Amino acid sequence: MLNLGFQAALGIFVHLLSLILTWWAIQSLKIEAFLRFPKGPQARTFLVLLAIAISYLVAKFFLDYLNWSLNLPQLFH
Repeated sequence: MLNLGFQAALGIFVHLLSLILTWWAIQSLKIEAFLRFPKGPQARTFLVLLAIAISYLVAKFFLDYLNWSLNLPQLFH
């Protein structure tokens, strides 16, 4: 099991990395067709919240997978 300080630092790093990757991926979409005012503050806020929501799910998946794989040897003790 990882110590708490390292686990916290890893969690922050994975969440920030997934947020950056998600924001980069969202920029390739043509979401302007679905938004009434694509350059307005509401559209920008929506894109930021969408990136945060998706990146949270991606980071949670990877951190859960890491945690489960680290706990798997306890099955055989």
